[in-house]
Amino acid sequence: MKGDLEGVLPLEFEELGAAHCSRFRIGGVSVEVAGDRDSDVALVPSLLPFRVEAGVSDINIQVKWADSLTPRAGRQLFDSGTTWRVYEDEAGFQFDFNSPVFGKRPYKRLHVDKRFRQAALHMSEESFAGFPNVAEPLEYPLDELLIMHRLTQEQAVELHSCGIVSSDGTGNLFVGHSGAGKSTTTRLWTSLEDVEILSDDRIIVRREHGEIVMYGTPWHGEAAFASPASAPLSRIFILEHGLGNTPVRLSPSQAVAELFARSFVPFHRHEYVNSALEFLQDVVNVVPCYRYTFEPDERAVERILNFHD
Repeated sequence: MKGDLEGVLPLEFEELGAAHCSRFRIGGVSVEVAGDRDSDVALVPSLLPFRVEAGVSDINIQVKWADSLTPRAGRQLFDSGTTWRVYEDEAGFQFDFNSPVFGKRPYKRLHVDKRFRQAALHMSEESFAGFPNVAEPLEYPLDELLIMHRLTQEQAVELHSCGIVSSDGTGNLFVGHSGAGKSTTTRLWTSLEDVEILSDDRIIVRREHGEIVMYGTPWHGEAAFASPASAPLSRIFILEHGLGNTPVRLSPSQAVAELFARSFVPFHRHEYVNSALEFLQDVVNVVPCYRYTFEPDERAVERILNFHD
């Protein structure tokens, strides 16, 4: 699709019949991307471990090119202050992505329906004219924004956390803000044999086949662990630096508040917030949640390995 995309465009989603196609799956959400160029559907390196060959897609994206993309004038829901803004119209949502490198016009625009199932991703020929090898339609943060919003339609939420599966299959989730010790915790656990690290920074928790499961994501932290694997969630620990390596059980209401404060939820719609809170309540009703004050050495790991609810 060529031309200058101005103002509000009606969402027009086509069958994925383009010449090229790729698929990936994050946190139980399957995405299919179609385009006329091989580069349109190329997965960025962080997504390659999450690639899948076939299956039913939860989200379908059609990649198209326009001569240019005019800045949107309309009801803005949220401005990240740096790289993206989101708008809403009767058909769905529009995400505009900007960079000082490309000037004031958006260099790509994602139109998506209200349930985050069908999407059209428009790339600007004008923006990439001087950078022919730079265009990456699926680059961060588009991938995370799309998945994060799709989770609002399911029993799932993304948490600022590291997920670690011990040798006996116990799935421990360590939740914390930046600087709370997620990467440190991850490094401490890697000294053990038969331990699987799903992620050192962002985990998707969801209900699947009647149980609460945690999934790794591509959006890693300093320790750079990012796995597409999943595991049943056994315990949740809210990380805090301190003395004693002491886990203290939280009440359900305390646990929901702590988890929500460390979640990635689109706050621009109250129903998304309510959905996340309801799901987190379901989680803490079946998975024990603790505040874990820990010291950054191997004793912190031993305390969890020998801990019993």
